[in-house]
Amino acid sequence: MESINISMSNSAPGADPSPAPHPAMSIDKLFPALLECFGIILCGYAAGRANIITSTQAKGLGNFVSRFALPALLFKNMVLLDFGNVIWPFLWSILVAKLSVFFIVCVLTLLVTSKDTRFSKAGLFSIFATQSNDFALGYPIVEALYRNTHPEYLQYIYLVAPVSLMVLNPIGFAFCEVQKRRGEHVQHQSKLYVVGVVLLQVLRNPIVFMVVVGIASHFLLGQKIPPFMEEFVDGLANSFGGAALFYLGLTMVGQLRKLTKSTVVALILLITAKLLMMPLICRGMVEVLDSGNISSLNHSSLSNYAFLYGVFPTAPSVAIYAAHYNMELQVVTSGMVISTFLSAPIMYVSAWLLTIPWMDPKPLASALQNISFNISIVSLFALVWCVAVKIMSKKFCRLPHMFTVNLFVAQLGVCIGMIAWNFVVVKDNFIGQVFTFTLLYGSLYSTYIWPGKTHASTVLVRGVLYLVKAINMGTCKMENVTFENMIFAGQCGRCCDSSHCLLVEEEEKWQSADKQIARHVLLCLLLTVSLLANLSSCLWWLLSSVPGRLYLELQFFCAVLNFGQGFISFGIFGLDKHLIILPFKKRQAFGQEAAIQSDVSEEIRLTCNQFLKYHKEQCVQDIVHKKRCGKRSIAETFLGSEMVQWLQTVGLASDQGEALLYGSRLLEGGVIHHITHNYGFLDDTLHYRFTENMANH
Repeated sequence: MESINISMSNSAPGADPSPAPHPAMSIDKLFPALLECFGIILCGYAAGRANIITSTQAKGLGNFVSRFALPALLFKNMVLLDFGNVIWPFLWSILVAKLSVFFIVCVLTLLVTSKDTRFSKAGLFSIFATQSNDFALGYPIVEALYRNTHPEYLQYIYLVAPVSLMVLNPIGFAFCEVQKRRGEHVQHQSKLYVVGVVLLQVLRNPIVFMVVVGIASHFLLGQKIPPFMEEFVDGLANSFGGAALFYLGLTMVGQLRKLTKSTVVALILLITAKLLMMPLICRGMVEVLDSGNISSLNHSSLSNYAFLYGVFPTAPSVAIYAAHYNMELQVVTSGMVISTFLSAPIMYVSAWLLTIPWMDPKPLASALQNISFNISIVSLFALVWCVAVKIMSKKFCRLPHMFTVNLFVAQLGVCIGMIAWNFVVVKDNFIGQVFTFTLLYGSLYSTYIWPGKTHASTVLVRGVLYLVKAINMGTCKMENVTFENMIFAGQCGRCCDSSHCLLVEEEEKWQSADKQIARHVLLCLLLTVSLLANLSSCLWWLLSSVPGRLYLELQFFCAVLNFGQGFISFGIFGLDKHLIILPFKKRQAFGQEAAIQSDVSEEIRLTCNQFLKYHKEQCVQDIVHKKRCGKRSIAETFLGSEMVQWLQTVGLASDQGEALLYGSRLLEGGVIHHITHNYGFLDDTLHYRFTENMANH
């Protein structure tokens, strides 16, 4: 392999290698910490996605985390903090870096956005780029990396985060308040009023309040929590970790649906500022402002720590600020989700790269080979799953899925080639090495070609869809005229079990017509990043006779991208909605449609009685429509998504989760049913009907 040969050639022959100093971070503890954090996040996401915990119920958990657990954690650590071990230049470096990023994002936003939303966007986007999820996600990562080598690094989390809340966030709030005044055309309020409102918001924040109380108690109590309240504070503080990560997963449910084409550019720029510009500036500021540090090793360790700190994703509280000011909620919530999941591989790769200067070339080559081999094995299984999904969903013969399947096959060739190379390279078999090399690099270069074809096909499909839509719009207007004048022989029966039911065919068309254009575009963009990284690697080697260790870092990054393409493909296409998710929710009814079943719970019985008595008539008027289901028959139906929206509009449900629970109770109580009795109540384009013998209830 080129990368391995290059890495092994960097050591000068005959040189006397000096013993490498011990690395400042425990990289072996990083993966378990990431698995713990993101495993709990995924559990929270699964609970929210399965509607086990609704968004309204999740707010209660969020209030506990932000108003009780986190303030107690901050109070405890402020009291026990040892200010004597603080390297203050490092602290100022992080604050200056945050202020610099805040200023850059703010100025650029003011320059490129319109006057109507200029100040509010500048305030929110600047907070987004600088407020990190320090406590829920950052602290466990820092503890795993530095607990055995530099345990004093953990205290910087408690120093940087509150100061950021008290210094940078008020500036952003001031911009939002100015925009709010302009939108409301309020002229009599002075600037002093705006300052007062912002200061009141800051002081009302329990995090800021408990930091101030904790610092005061630090000096009053002699750096020790009194025994009578120690257990109480510990109980609240220890409950923060798992609850905060679980709540973070709950907040991610449904956020990517809010993403639109108009917000993609702003989202990409914000994530770049948060996950790329912030860590680089943090490390650069430490190199400049902490240059007088006595220990060069500690100085290098601090700069690496600053880089990792900058990679921490955006905190969920930024979404609360966006909702409060009703501004750019789609960008902030989607950005919070994407930055959280992107931060995991970035932190893992960054930690490995930061340990490279302490590694000899031979161990580096072995580590690069092992990582490529391990990633290829896992990626292989992910790609086999993706190909199976495409085949079982019968999308492999349609554009643009046809090109995507070919891309998956090429990625499979890359993984198989890398796995085979791990065994062939140690054997003196020239033919086997040539064959394996051809398979590996032939497949790898194919993965650079297929995304271009996929993108071209998505453009073609989009054009065809627009054309078909325009034709259908004209056809539908003619169909409405004939539909109104048609004489129907009667209504459809209680169960649409006919193979020619138009409504069933319509549902099947909705399920099979999912072109997933946005997913294909996202896949092309991510693979383009991989292509650019490999192109940079080739140009670097071409233009420099002695690439150096930075080139090795780039080679490591390229290896992760090349052999980890299966993770990207699985994340985008691995869970097909209509093939995997909906069948798990699908259920067969027993055909009993009594008014309210005798075996249902009392809660379902009360819900059905309330709906039938007070809300059914209005619901029928608002969302039930007559639709043709046969050649000479009609059915009065409504969509599940329409019912979910109606329940929220009339106040029977406060959010989507509660609306799904309410609709499920109506279905279990026999008030409504799916036209074929094959599905439970879902927020989807599925047809439902009111049970016929409920009409005169």
